[in-house]
Amino acid sequence: MPYCRHPSLSGNDLMCGLAGEIRFDGRSVSPVGLAAMADAMVTRGPDADGLFLQGRFGLAHRRLSIIDLSDRAQQPMVDPELGLAIAYNGAIYNYRELKAELEADGYRFFSDGDTEVILKAFHKWGPACVDRLAGMFAFSVWERGSGRVTLARDRLGIKPLYLAEIPGGLRFASTLPALVKAGGLSTEIDPVAFNHYMNFHAVVPAPRTILKGVRKLPPATVLTVEADGRRRERTYWRPVYETPDDERGLGVEEWADRVLESLRTAVRRRLVADVPVGVLLSGGVDSSIITGLIAEHSDVPLETFSVGFESVGDEVGDEFKYSDIIAEHFGTVHHQIRVDSRERLLPSLPSCIAAMSEPMVSHDCIGFYLLSEEVSKRVKVVQSGQGADEVFGGYHWYPPLLDDATGVGDYARLFRDRDHDRFLAAAGEAMRDGDHAGAFLEQAFAAPGAGRTVDRALRLDTTVMLVDDPVKRVDNMTMAWGLEARVPFLDHELVELAARIPAEHKVGGGGKHVLKQAARRVVPSDVIDRPKGYFPVPALKYIQGDTLEHVRAILTDRRARDRGLFEKSWLDSRLQAPEAHITGLGGSELWQAALLEGWLQAHGV
Repeated sequence: MPYCRHPSLSGNDLMCGLAGEIRFDGRSVSPVGLAAMADAMVTRGPDADGLFLQGRFGLAHRRLSIIDLSDRAQQPMVDPELGLAIAYNGAIYNYRELKAELEADGYRFFSDGDTEVILKAFHKWGPACVDRLAGMFAFSVWERGSGRVTLARDRLGIKPLYLAEIPGGLRFASTLPALVKAGGLSTEIDPVAFNHYMNFHAVVPAPRTILKGVRKLPPATVLTVEADGRRRERTYWRPVYETPDDERGLGVEEWADRVLESLRTAVRRRLVADVPVGVLLSGGVDSSIITGLIAEHSDVPLETFSVGFESVGDEVGDEFKYSDIIAEHFGTVHHQIRVDSRERLLPSLPSCIAAMSEPMVSHDCIGFYLLSEEVSKRVKVVQSGQGADEVFGGYHWYPPLLDDATGVGDYARLFRDRDHDRFLAAAGEAMRDGDHAGAFLEQAFAAPGAGRTVDRALRLDTTVMLVDDPVKRVDNMTMAWGLEARVPFLDHELVELAARIPAEHKVGGGGKHVLKQAARRVVPSDVIDRPKGYFPVPALKYIQGDTLEHVRAILTDRRARDRGLFEKSWLDSRLQAPEAHITGLGGSELWQAALLEGWLQAHGV
């Protein structure tokens, strides 16, 4: 008989995490490892947990009740009639339409949420059900009859899923630290992943992670695991970066019309919830157009939130003047969250780093972390503008690639943190290896489906770099406070549309040209024609004072010295003059080293 446990729910709207274990050696799954993984994800769902055990398979879940707040939607969800069990993290925005289709085919439902829709859809269409899901998701489905387990991840990798081989079995979880807590895996540093980390501003492309013993399921992937351990992996979605013949004659205004219509659909989909939905409003064009489109659908004042830090020298620490324009224009209930670096940033760094599923060097992690803490006191779901720069060509390295016929060379020069010689000068002896980052770029650019260099760069940034930097950053930092972030620019139909638009219409006019033309129909021009901004956290770019001493303590800790990830002379020079060593994309080399060591120490590695 299976074992199921579902404590009662308080009805709060909190984040989700899933975990599971599959045994191939005939042994039964112990609840100890499952409990350890679930306990490591309490912040993703602190008010409810569930456990399902059936011989050689087990599932654990921490719940977020954004859709269907009742206990009928508790997880793991078991359907005895269909012989299926599921644990799932995410949101399926078209679940009502799918439910109606399934009901017409005779399926009966006992809940009102999206979890059961996935379960029924899997029974009807098998693993191909992912093709019908519009949303963000990671799930595991167990089939009682065969013992087969199917793991799947959404097209753009918005929801994570990590894997760890253990003696006699396989474990999986929504976070890497959860797998580490369960034990039984190698926590050695993967030299290939370290090479990626140091070259791509901490991005480690799937399936690798910084640890040898943990891998991650790539986006748009279905992994089928048979009861005896045999596996099949399928990539079910790839955007094609080519303009079809019937769309070649469209001008930028016609494309802008299509973009606005598609973005309206994406925003409307992400309003599906049984709780209020707010917006993380930076004041840039991306979050501003989202605010405007939500305001079109809202009968009550929309809540918007911005965060800012104090300035350091000429580096301005906030963009409130732009977010205020949008808040006033659309009559939002706006919240400015001001952060004093000495009082809030430095004391919060350890918990921010601990909240990362993988080490993420971007300075604005702490901004999103502190912003999410405050936002979670007011709403439990927000929409965010992440992804627009990658999807619509907003970064400075795209225009030089428009006429580049040489392939990957210019992209590598503009995007990499350092070339291979400089990497070898920075890396400790055990981490010095081949130019894995360069080889990865060559392979990615050679893949079919994008003819021009600029399109290859846009594809790589959208399907790889975006997944393991901006999207993961927002997911991790919001989840740390029980806040669900939804990203309409990563609606897969919008991404497909953007991929078809000629690159000139995207990267021209200073970047995101077609998106800006669409935005002019919705938001004031003051926030469209402004210089491009970033989420500024000057204290982590120009490290000094107490922050420098904190970083020094991390990097001179005995564990860091014993690990020897960095060449001592390289590290000493960065500690001596942090402001003299800034990467081409504006990151601190010292912070890049300290963040990795701090993450490893935070998770007991």
